[in-house]
Amino acid sequence: MKTTSDLNVTSTLPLPTPAELIAELDKSEAQAEFITRSRQEINAINFGQDKRLLAIVGPCSIHDTETGLEYARRLARLGEQIKDRILLVMRVYFEKPRTSLGWKGLIMDPDLDGTENIGKGLRAAREFLRQVIDLGLPTATELLDPITPQYIADLVSWAAIGARTTESQTHRQMASGLSMPLGFKNGMDGTVGVAINAIKAANQTQTFLGINRNGVASAVTTRGNPHCHVVLRGGSKGPNYESASVAATELALEKAGLAKAIMIDCSHGNSNKDPERQPIVLQEIMNQVENGADSITGVMIESNLKAGSQPFPAPKESLARGVSITDGCISWETTENCLLAAHQKLAARFAAT
Repeated sequence: MKTTSDLNVTSTLPLPTPAELIAELDKSEAQAEFITRSRQEINAINFGQDKRLLAIVGPCSIHDTETGLEYARRLARLGEQIKDRILLVMRVYFEKPRTSLGWKGLIMDPDLDGTENIGKGLRAAREFLRQVIDLGLPTATELLDPITPQYIADLVSWAAIGARTTESQTHRQMASGLSMPLGFKNGMDGTVGVAINAIKAANQTQTFLGINRNGVASAVTTRGNPHCHVVLRGGSKGPNYESASVAATELALEKAGLAKAIMIDCSHGNSNKDPERQPIVLQEIMNQVENGADSITGVMIESNLKAGSQPFPAPKESLARGVSITDGCISWETTENCLLAAHQKLAARFAAT
């Protein structure tokens, strides 16, 4: 009989089940309590019970866990300094969506050499998340592959669904079963309708194909995730962080019967893909907050130890330390100055009765 399947598959390597990997690198009771508490704090900010600003800050992607941990230590110290008005959450991105080709992230290729040792990548991701949590920093990530959450989601306080996947039925279904607050980014063209539809879908019970903790193919049924919100990140039609776009998003959320919870990404389309414009974008956002824009509950910033990005692929030994190998970032010094300035601008929100 002619073979009609797997014609283009060259290998199939078994991975540990989610249950096996979690048992190997389990969270402590203290870590579990911290994750639960930080998710509650994030929800309180997003949905109006807490006046603080949520700030998702960190490297575009984690490619070097040693320098990533150095960054985390600095962010934790700053977070302690400004926690009365800003809740800092570290951006810990392990999966990178690709329009065509490129490095797909630490989980897929932890050795940065194309060997794609996914088992090693999953272990590295769990271990890094635990280390960041131990510093007292909540973690944020974009969830790309629908199997990944089974391996790492118990260590994540906030998640994103990116602009490329917000329209995906698979990702909306996945989001409906996730246990953390989650932001849907606007579509690649910059319009928010797809994100609003995604929130509606994720709020509802869903049944879909997935795997359970033991790696068994399963029909997964969810209760729906009530803690989803919009992330404005600009798009092909231009930025959407300005007050007119925020007002239009508020109106669209109100018409859809959804909470007016808006996070704004200072990078991507909102910075015209120029990382050095992020402080300008943040300053404009904070001007709106100072003038009473209570619907703006959070911001995202791509930041690393050093500014810019470097070409990749390249030999690991040739890579500059603390410089992104994906999207360009602002430096630590710029990040610190921006967040301290944002902290000052928030005085008006806390003074309001």
